[in-house]
Amino acid sequence: MMPLSMVGAGEENTIQRIGGKEETRKFLETLGFVVGGKVTVVSQTEGNLIVNIKESRVAIGKDMANKIMV
Repeated sequence: MMPLSMVGAGEENTIQRIGGKEETRKFLETLGFVVGGKVTVVSQTEGNLIVNIKESRVAIGKDMANKIMV
């Protein structure tokens, strides 16, 4: 298991765990980041990620990506 920020572009991964405070987990859940969901990193620039999640592209910062374990 590793944080989403460590994943290479183009790899599809399954979300294993989401850490952080309750409000952070709820926010990520509204974006589609749920345990068991599939996520693919599209690109990474200066630690910020663009990911495909549930057929949508979402940009998240490195701090958020570190809370998502795949």
